[in-house]
Amino acid sequence: QVQLAESGGGLVQAGDSLRLSCAASGRTFSNYVMGWIRRAPGKGREFLAAIRWSGGSTYYADSVKGRFTISRDGSKNTVSLQLNNLKPDDTAVYYCAAIRNSYVSSAYYNPDVYDYWGHGTQVTVSS
Repeated sequence: QVQLAESGGGLVQAGDSLRLSCAASGRTFSNYVMGWIRRAPGKGREFLAAIRWSGGSTYYADSVKGRFTISRDGSKNTVSLQLNNLKPDDTAVYYCAAIRNSYVSSAYYNPDVYDYWGHGTQVTVSS
């Protein structure tokens, strides 16, 4: 059974940085794409970034490119999202998600394609 567990969220000030982590278990993820998606209060899910477990190809939403960086550590089965220069509008619950890499790359930008989800970690950015 796939399990994804996020950690690293918290309360920070505008301009600060955070590093979120996702511990993945229950499968060998060599054939998976791992993503980070967030949901702000009262809004829908927003894709942020994704990475192929095997090979490490990355995909970023235009809205966060240059500020957020996704990475993975295969030996630890973890996926991280580095959040830099945080803004109040970044306040949201951040989710780790996974899907078998059976789609064309463009599909990974759509939160609806992901099959497995963690419970999220709260990031709150004050001004």
